[in-house]
Amino acid sequence: MSKVANLLVEITPQVLLKAYACGIFPMAESADDPGLYWIEPERRGVIPLGGLVVSKRLARTVRADRYEVCVDRDFEAVVAACAAPAPGRRTTWINRRIRKLYGDLFAAGHCHTVEVYDGPDLVGGLYGVDLAGAFFGESMFHRASDASKIALVHLVARLRRGGYSLLDTQFVTDHLTSLGAVEVPRRDYHRLLERALTLDGDFFTWPRDQRVTGVEALAALKPDRNGPRD
Repeated sequence: MSKVANLLVEITPQVLLKAYACGIFPMAESADDPGLYWIEPERRGVIPLGGLVVSKRLARTVRADRYEVCVDRDFEAVVAACAAPAPGRRTTWINRRIRKLYGDLFAAGHCHTVEVYDGPDLVGGLYGVDLAGAFFGESMFHRASDASKIALVHLVARLRRGGYSLLDTQFVTDHLTSLGAVEVPRRDYHRLLERALTLDGDFFTWPRDQRVTGVEALAALKPDRNGPRD
């Protein structure tokens, strides 16, 4: 994995988008570390948009609509939850600079959230960067069983319906592998990225304020007549 220090140089949203277009992204060593590092993994995690693994149990949970799923309602709350300590994770890489930088991207329309609510309570979600036909997942969290998986199902449904071709997860974990994530070599990743950058994905293929049901989300995951997308 390539890693280049960038401790003090200012990173603007425009610079960040150019970095994503080149296949690199920033991280911090910890939430308390003010520095950022450019990362370019030798093997990149992706979830093929036609290959999300949804178990029968998860499909039942999604279809039941126990939770309300929204997009872009409370970016700050999602990032704060992603940065909070959790079982097996005492700290994260989301520092103050990351929060400010991605907050600016959110304000510019290039960063989005998928949020899962149990009544008024935010119980799961994720956020990531939106660029052309690529979505770069940054982090996810859950406070209720399956809440992050529900968010991911709704994200992939939205990306498929919106004409995207790439969902980048950066790295692969056991959790993501169980949902269909795979590792691809850097060269193959750049091929996927180049294709995605020629597209015009529409994150709001379902309007921002429209409540998308679980049935609608699951239907969007089904292969279309031309077969599943890459």
